[in-house]
Amino acid sequence: MIETTTAPAIRLSSVSKVHGSGDGAVTALDRVTVDLPRGTFTAVMGPSGSGKSTFLHCAAGLEKPTSGSVLLGGTELSTMDENALTAVRRERIGFVFQSYNLVPALTVEQNIALPLLLGAAEADPEWLRHVVERVGLADRLHHRPHQLSGGQQQRVAIARALVTRPDAVLADEPTGALDSRTGRQVLDLLRGVVDGFGQTVLMVTHDPVAASCADQVLFLTDGRLAGSLHRPSPEAIAERMTQLGEW
Repeated sequence: MIETTTAPAIRLSSVSKVHGSGDGAVTALDRVTVDLPRGTFTAVMGPSGSGKSTFLHCAAGLEKPTSGSVLLGGTELSTMDENALTAVRRERIGFVFQSYNLVPALTVEQNIALPLLLGAAEADPEWLRHVVERVGLADRLHHRPHQLSGGQQQRVAIARALVTRPDAVLADEPTGALDSRTGRQVLDLLRGVVDGFGQTVLMVTHDPVAASCADQVLFLTDGRLAGSLHRPSPEAIAERMTQLGEW
């Protein structure tokens, strides 16, 4: 286990996000403050419409908060222009989506190396080999996405997210399109990159079993932080979610 440092990988300070204006305004996030320590795995859960996706998007610099501050390491994202944000997302954040987002015409190796080809970082053959071995794809490098199972495609996406050695990996329902066995393998892989690489992972999920793989689970309701649990069981998460549904 790689020891974490005290400085958070991501810090949200009093972050609010309002969509629209006047009578039609909708508050997606309401003064959310949270630190995501380096080298930890954080899951975010909440009822539909609670602000989970907006939380992830603000943390990733995909959306600018209406007010408040978002720090990636020591870099303030909320005041950057779009060009600077694009560079930060390409170079310092790894993304994993439910839909994999692989390029069909490229091989596994080319998909993994795509951020490097786009200039996100200098190519490091040794690191690339290490990542490929970690995700178990060494014998699939010349295959194309359509020749892989869903779980293997998600492994490609995780390797692509890791190849630039980002500050954090952000995962949006990464097991949502997978069966329970394959989903568990992907979760074990994410857990492994935290414990083995010291990577920071932030994952939005609706699944208590998936969330139970995390070091901490944050709960959102009506755009507000509604508590957290440390290394909880799926049963404890499900019980908390039931309580949130009653609020």
